[in-house]
Amino acid sequence: MLEEKLLGVVGWSGSGKTTLLEVLVRDLAARGLRVNVVKHSHHDIVLEPPHKDSARLRTAGAAEVMTVSPYRIALVEELRGEPEPPLRALLARLRPADLNLVEGYKWEAMPKLEVYRPAVGQRPLYPDDLHIVAVASDSPAPAGLRPGLVWLDLNAPDKVRDWLLAALKFPSDLP
Repeated sequence: MLEEKLLGVVGWSGSGKTTLLEVLVRDLAARGLRVNVVKHSHHDIVLEPPHKDSARLRTAGAAEVMTVSPYRIALVEELRGEPEPPLRALLARLRPADLNLVEGYKWEAMPKLEVYRPAVGQRPLYPDDLHIVAVASDSPAPAGLRPGLVWLDLNAPDKVRDWLLAALKFPSDLP
């Protein structure tokens, strides 16, 4: 099901996507898996104060600025009016991993887990998106789910993790 080791996590704002991803990433990394995350935002991304050297160089016109320290590497690319790169191009820039998780990108054709909370006040995405293979929700599964769609308890992230490990065909004896 997740042959490419790629899973999108989608849902409406406030549904708990990032909270669930944080738990999953922490748990999977603790088991020794390398996990990459691509997070889409509709807002501007401010990663550095304007007076810092890297921001000054970016503002001066650099296409990309890479800041490197013994602790992390940050790469900031200015689009300068160009469209956002396609998700596949962004994924190709990442180092190899056991799993690539993508938060957002509802419109992309990839296997997806929907985080759905009725209290958010939005209708679910899964009825109209056949790429959604599982739903993590704080409500019981409704009657008449399409065959193959998995319904998971959002309040039991260990069950979501177990589903994910099985879908990725990782050995069940991971630490």
